[in-house]
Amino acid sequence: MMDFLAHPSAGKTAVSTTAQAPDATAGIFELAPVSLWLEDYSGVKALFDAWRRAGVTSLREHLVGHPERVKECANRIRVLQVNRKTLAQFGATDLAHLIANLDRVFRDDMLTSHIEELVQLWEGKTEFASHGVNYALNGDRVDIQLKGSVLPGFEDTWSRVMVSTEDVTDREDARRLLVGSENYARGLFAHSPVSLWVEDFSGVKKLIDEVREQGITDLRIFTDVHEEFVRRCISEIRIIDINRHTLELFGAPDKATLLNNIPTIMRDEMEPCFREQLIDLWDGKLFQQREVVNYALDGTKLNLLLQFSIFPDREKDWSLVQVALTDITARKKAEAYLEYLGSHDALTKLCNRTFFVEEMNRLERKGPWPVTIIMADLNGLKAANDELGHAAGDSLLRRAGEVLNSIVEKPARVARIGGDEFAVILPSVERTEGEATMKVILDLVAINNEFYSDLPLSLSMGLATSQHGERLEAVVKRADLAMLAAKREHYARMDTERRVLSAS
Repeated sequence: MMDFLAHPSAGKTAVSTTAQAPDATAGIFELAPVSLWLEDYSGVKALFDAWRRAGVTSLREHLVGHPERVKECANRIRVLQVNRKTLAQFGATDLAHLIANLDRVFRDDMLTSHIEELVQLWEGKTEFASHGVNYALNGDRVDIQLKGSVLPGFEDTWSRVMVSTEDVTDREDARRLLVGSENYARGLFAHSPVSLWVEDFSGVKKLIDEVREQGITDLRIFTDVHEEFVRRCISEIRIIDINRHTLELFGAPDKATLLNNIPTIMRDEMEPCFREQLIDLWDGKLFQQREVVNYALDGTKLNLLLQFSIFPDREKDWSLVQVALTDITARKKAEAYLEYLGSHDALTKLCNRTFFVEEMNRLERKGPWPVTIIMADLNGLKAANDELGHAAGDSLLRRAGEVLNSIVEKPARVARIGGDEFAVILPSVERTEGEATMKVILDLVAINNEFYSDLPLSLSMGLATSQHGERLEAVVKRADLAMLAAKREHYARMDTERRVLSAS
């Protein structure tokens, strides 16, 4: 309620228990369905007059600078009479009981709200209003809406002021609950650990509706022909709000910077993804989920899980849409690495035997032809492992991988298919071109050995090119036999060289 009806200390409040309202209105006052107080403000007016003479021009500044004078004003107010509703509202048995406990009714921050009422009177108004909090004698909080009026004939003295205090606790509780709910929802939005966007898609819906009205029934076919329609729809999206995590995700210092760089964030792969989103909307899918790619402001590629939902009650115009973006970049990298490990050899970084088998099956079905296969075997691996340890052997394998990997470009591929065995797959390559590739491999091996003279790298290789109607399995066998012949020749040559060295 209000604190200006009486001083918080009952002993300093003048109370008249004999003063009555005029006979004609006594019954109305007593039986009114709202709390009524009849009060004497003449002491407040005398204070105001004294302050004006002292040069005070702004009462608000005066009271804020001298808060004890707010209490002084309250001390000057005399409660003359209250009605039955007032006693019931505050749990008092009679006027004397209420007056004796006014310090329990008007407490805490009531003097602050009292300033607003005093300022209205200072400015010459004979009516004033405010909202505040009082307390019933049992301690219950009572939110009140206060209205006061200087009674006619007493404008010069303020000796009769009628004040009503309506209990609006239920309304204020509902308002506080609503505010609390709104703050809670706002907090969830602002502090969500995923990127949240609130957008207006009403312009997009208008464009889609216009296309329907033209008789278009398949948006996919329409956008195949009219690619600019997707870009027009993108330009119609209005971003209403974004949360804090969105700024963190895209590396933006503030909302304005992010919104000014939307073309930097949503580019390349985003347009095809948005086209699919439009097609889903065309088909009535108002909740969608898909993986997309965006870019942070520093150019970092972001893999994101996009969840799109049109707000309830906005299905007709799409004027409120929420988009949630969850960063799945780490997961996608892990998936890509696992996929890589599934088809690659970790030591040499070449494709593995699983990939080799699958690629051979694919080429068997689809070509292109002819297919040339080079089989290669690493010479001296067992001796390196036995004499120098497996670290030396692993080093030879890595060097072989570097050499072989450097000579191929897709669709050609290189695979490690065994401990020291490798296969080079050359689709649409004739034998002469394959032989040239073998020569390049040998030249690169020689260059590699210039940097690792202590442990030379050596490969034995064989080649075969598919003939018309020949299965690739047979081509691999022919290349393998050629490789084995080259390997026998290699060791025979090494044996001859050792005998010559021994004889000398």
